[in-house]
Amino acid sequence: MAKYRRDRINDAVKQEMAQILRDVKDPRITGSLVSITAAQVSPDLKFAKIFFSVLGNDKDEVLKALKSAAGFFRSELARRINLRITPQLAFEYDSSMEYGANISSILKTLDIKPLEEDEDDEQA
Repeated sequence: MAKYRRDRINDAVKQEMAQILRDVKDPRITGSLVSITAAQVSPDLKFAKIFFSVLGNDKDEVLKALKSAAGFFRSELARRINLRITPQLAFEYDSSMEYGANISSILKTLDIKPLEEDEDDEQA
């Protein structure tokens, strides 16, 4: 399968999963801000990794809730996206938001003085 087709399928799965996430009535999911950050569908379309981030609640509780609702997500995904095979869903926590916040806090603590233009002119 061509890479561009798989990228389109990944984007479609990500968008639809974000929409389906709004319909879930589990308080572990609705009680915190959960967002779908990415989706990776295997080349044979049998498996899909859904990456999510959480703001507020415990990520382990949200992961348990997402795994328990995987059947609902898969059936809704089959109804909304016309694929020959509806992939089995596996959920993974995406820690890139925490990583970015950590890098940002480190950069804020650095005390770097800006270069003066006079020094640049003298060296040239």
